Amino acid sequence: MKALMPALNRLMPVMMVIFLILASIQAAVSLHLSGGMLIHFLSWARDAYPPIVGLTALLTISGLLYEVRSAKLARKGLRRRKGFVMDILARLTNRVALEDLLAQEQKEVAINAEELAAGLRAKVVGQDQVCEDIAQQLRRRLALTVRNKPVGIFLLAGPPGTGKTYLAKQIARQMDRPLLHFDMTQMSSPHAATMLFGSPKGYVGSDSFGKLTGGLQEKPDAIVLLDEIEKAHPDVFKKFLTAWNDGHVTEASTGAQISTTRAIFMLTSNIATEALTEIADRLHDDADKMRAESTEALRKAGFAPEVLNRLDRIFVFRQLRDLDLARVAALEIEAMIKGYGLNVEAGGIDAHLLFQLMQRQQKLGAGASARDLVRSIEDMVSESLILARQNNAKLVRLVMESDGVKAEIADDSVSLNARLAP
Repeated sequence: MKALMPALNRLMPVMMVIFLILASIQAAVSLHLSGGMLIHFLSWARDAYPPIVGLTALLTISGLLYEVRSAKLARKGLRRRKGFVMDILARLTNRVALEDLLAQEQKEVAINAEELAAGLRAKVVGQDQVCEDIAQQLRRRLALTVRNKPVGIFLLAGPPGTGKTYLAKQIARQMDRPLLHFDMTQMSSPHAATMLFGSPKGYVGSDSFGKLTGGLQEKPDAIVLLDEIEKAHPDVFKKFLTAWNDGHVTEASTGAQISTTRAIFMLTSNIATEALTEIADRLHDDADKMRAESTEALRKAGFAPEVLNRLDRIFVFRQLRDLDLARVAALEIEAMIKGYGLNVEAGGIDAHLLFQLMQRQQKLGAGASARDLVRSIEDMVSESLILARQNNAKLVRLVMESDGVKAEIADDSVSLNARLAP
């Protein structure tokens, strides 16, 4: 019976015509109408034929147009075909406004590269050229309306402690994009790919999405930060190649393909530190040649060639020296003081303290990282900050003395007057 229903639906117009003819004959018989009377009526009403024909043609054309539009809406899921059923969104909200908002959300807005670069330079110390280059790259790539792969795949290479990870975090903050941060040192085993891309059916963890696939499904415009990418296992690399080549990642537990075309991938690496430092110092005025030599240096150092071939840009970070190193040390000290619930007086960090921290960092050589700097600061100032907090201090200054660093309690009102004085 179910198989006959489509055929009966298609024959419905013919059946209606037959029904109308039979009904007309029945009415004529009931009213005792003859053929002569019918011919006389048709002759009397012939002046009305053109308007009736025109109205019929208009109704036919309107029906055809409605049918075509109804079919298009049905394919989009906005209306049930062959039925005057109001869309749920049209009934419960302003669907036109919602469609406008969706169009605006999906359309990438061109960013102000100069404003972004200035904001990054204010936060990331000593890497002005990198900040400007990456801001320009992001502007150009976000302006593309058709993409079949991520917005950008960037490698941030250079010595540790130069601000690579911090730059990626600042870009996410200033572009108001979510950040998905993964430490690739934890992805050194062949089974680590399941952490990012999910587990196949039947395996432990197959009831939940991977951290990367789940994150991109919820936040498709995220910045994906892959820290120390060279530490990842080759099996993990292979999974990322699909994300970069084809513009999607596959969730292993469901087989769902999740788009990566709106994401920005940022990779950091500490490999080939000495070679990259030398290249950055020698070719800081020639960005193209510096990138070419940096790529070759990374290749010789054993960086995965399949990853290098898919990078959009390589940004080389220069080793921090002199006042740039002092700026980073001052910012770390300020952050540590605030971590103890205190504030630092304006000009309240002794220059001798910063100089000694710079000497310590330089003795560690090119392999010194930001963590080494933080440890040095903790060793030198943490005890004095604890004592100052125990004495109910709110504002302190750090003074370098012969027996170490002392956190002196500063008068808040005096300090404020001094800052306001001309």
